[in-house]
Amino acid sequence: MQHRVRTLGVVLLFGLFSAAAVQAGGFTLTSPDIEGQLSMEQVFSGFGCTGNNISPRLAWKNAPAGTKSFAVTVYDPDAPTGSGWWHWLIFNIPADVHGLAAGAGDPAGKLAPRGSVQSRTDYGKTGYGGACPPKGDRPHRYIFTVYALGVEKLDLGPDASPAMVGFFLNHNALAKASLMAYYGR
Repeated sequence: MQHRVRTLGVVLLFGLFSAAAVQAGGFTLTSPDIEGQLSMEQVFSGFGCTGNNISPRLAWKNAPAGTKSFAVTVYDPDAPTGSGWWHWLIFNIPADVHGLAAGAGDPAGKLAPRGSVQSRTDYGKTGYGGACPPKGDRPHRYIFTVYALGVEKLDLGPDASPAMVGFFLNHNALAKASLMAYYGR
């Protein structure tokens, strides 16, 4: 009897993981503006970089049932800081929005979805801050991630730190989807 209970527990556990993988597996993030290497459009303007600092177009589909809002982050795990570099954090994107326009990362441009919040990046200001790895460093990875959240709103403002935003994103995530781009100089 004990063997049957253990076997049933393993089968149920496997079933739960399989269902979660199938549900999360359909959630995807794409961008017509990103094809492996970031372009000068997405490169920072400052810190020795001379890009246009325009956030790329992003689109997502197949969010899991129960999604009440979305968030998008851009993170460089290769930055020589010991903790990576946060390039963009935008959250409280309404559940009926399934993408971001190019340039939505400029808070002054008013292209971000109504009600969304762009919080402080590691550049020390809000909005999208493009790629700008140290000159001569190997190309860095830039991970764009969309989070499907089970809450309509994170009670955080534009002054929230990337670590605080990350905590609430991971705590409320139903699923996430990522794409990766590279940039070196």
